[in-house]
Order: sequence, then structure tokens, then C-alpha cells
Amino acid sequence: MKNTYLFKAKYYASASEIVKSLTDAFLSSAEETMFGDWLERLAVFICNEVYGGVKSSAKGIDIEFDKEGVRYIVSVKSGPNWGNSSQIAKLKSDFISAKRSLNTSGARLNIQAVNGCCYGIDNKPDKGDYLKYCGQDFWFFISGCENLYIDIIEPLATDAKQNNDSFIQEYNKMLNLFTKEFIDEFCYEDGEVDWSKLLVFNSGSQNITKI
Repeated sequence: MKNTYLFKAKYYASASEIVKSLTDAFLSSAEETMFGDWLERLAVFICNEVYGGVKSSAKGIDIEFDKEGVRYIVSVKSGPNWGNSSQIAKLKSDFISAKRSLNTSGARLNIQAVNGCCYGIDNKPDKGDYLKYCGQDFWFFISGCENLYIDIIEPLATDAKQNNDSFIQEYNKMLNLFTKEFIDEFCYEDGEVDWSKLLVFNSGSQNITKI
């Protein structure tokens, strides 16, 4: 659900403005999630090719690999500002659990936890309980290639250009359909937005008599 009050405060007067804002917000969130997942899979693949890294079976851990006598357990995130304090606490808890699980066999492994971020910068990687590598540092860490963070951008640009035209065509068709549905449902006969009806749909309660 989006903030209907904000739409009114920004003086969105047309159905097309509201629908486009809703659609773009949804697509942006979905794209961020899907692309983040894709980057995480790419990181696992690259680490596997270079260091024999594998997708870890431990909860919250994405990559597990050995390098220079150290067993690295890596949790991959898209960017450096990925979580709040409770989410970071959960990350630390996952690292502790993974270390405990790996050492149950009595192997006495030298285990290092790492939070890897696919983009961004963090000039203080030592977080005490774990290391945090971002951007170039992360891609170098899992590949040994200093310029990998730059090299992977060119294939992305080529693929994006090839798919952009078809995406725009489908996007405009979708906007037209959603706008028609919005007008039918939430506009008066003269075309003005029925804000009261929209607000009831967005925020109306079925339980008001129980409060």
C-alpha cells in the first residue's frame, strides 16, 4: 500500500500520474530485489570458479570457501546500507551459528565471517565480529581480480540495451491498462479522482467497531 495522503499533498490531479508513480515504485523495488539476487548468484559462481567456493548450507550464509588456510563464510548483500540494527544483529547471530556448526566435527577450523556488499565503499572493514568488504574490495576478495568490479558492468550494459526497447513497449501497455482500471474504479464520471473512495480502499478498516 502507498501513502494516499502523499499523493494528495503532491497534488497529483490525474489518474495517469498516480498510476505511473505506483507502478514505478513497485518496479523499482522489484528490480532492486531481483538484481540483488542476480549479483549474489554471480558472486557465488565467480568464487566457485576461482576458489572452489560453494553455496553454504548454513542459515544466512551465501558462500563458503577456503583461502590461504582460512575458511570464509560470506553473507552477500547488494549494498553497504542494507539493514537496520536488528537485521545486523541477526547477521552476527547467523555467523556465530555457522561457526559453531562448522566446528562441531572438532576440525578446529580457522573461520572468518565476511559481509560482502556488491557495490559501495566501506573504509573500515573490520567490524569486530566480522569483516565487511564492499564494491571493489568484495569482488577482489572472491576473485583475486582487481578490476572485476569494472569488468562485469559492460556485459550488463549490452544486455540492457538489447532489452530496453521491448521493455518500454510493454511498460507503456501496462500503464495504459492500469490507468483505465484506475479511472473506472476511482474517478468520477467527469474524470476527477475520487480521493475519498481511494482512501477507503487504501486505509479503510473492517474492524472499526471492535476498537
